[in-house]
Amino acid sequence: MDPMFKWIGGATAALVLALGGATLAGDMLSADANTPALEQAIAATSSDLEMIAEPVVQPVPPKDDPAKDNPFFIKRILPITGPIKYGEWHWDDEGVADGPLVMTVDLDARVISVFRGGYEIGAAAVLLGTDDHPTPLGIFPILTKERHNVSEKYNNAPMPWTLRLTWDGIAIHGGSTVENGYASHGCIGAPDGFMAKVYEIAAKGDKVIITRGKRIGVGDPII
Repeated sequence: MDPMFKWIGGATAALVLALGGATLAGDMLSADANTPALEQAIAATSSDLEMIAEPVVQPVPPKDDPAKDNPFFIKRILPITGPIKYGEWHWDDEGVADGPLVMTVDLDARVISVFRGGYEIGAAAVLLGTDDHPTPLGIFPILTKERHNVSEKYNNAPMPWTLRLTWDGIAIHGGSTVENGYASHGCIGAPDGFMAKVYEIAAKGDKVIITRGKRIGVGDPII
């Protein structure tokens, strides 16, 4: 083979290979230019998605209400306007179911309240003891009921509808003149009409709570 031809043929072949390689590289570059990078494709796809979150409201469990079913929490106070005057009393047990009976007496307010099942059904102004013969503070169960009691200690003074609180003479009873300027020897004296109603529903063991200046309202424990 002619060496010249051979050289020319080799150059020609090299040129063809070079041109072919350039064409292939160009196609690859063209493909790279038209195809987005993987990261770009993922980002584009993610940005095209609409993120929708449905609100989910978790139910809040109700809080336990200790006053709801407890007969010793106050559920109602009688709607009495202003302070109760001497000789005045109130009573409303309509619609109030049977339940445990508790009475409260506040020495500062000079008022007795009657609660049944947590509902105040009665209230009255009362007579109380003096400094020499004070009405005691504390919680007292009713010891006895005596419908026609008289005081052996104080000249057979009538004490109808007696609810005895102590064995040394302290009781809630009627037969008293509930007016300003009068006092007892430590007993709690209430109007006769009021005492007749209390006596009818009270039972031995029912508690009487005597306090001084304690204020309680709806939702508060009585005991």
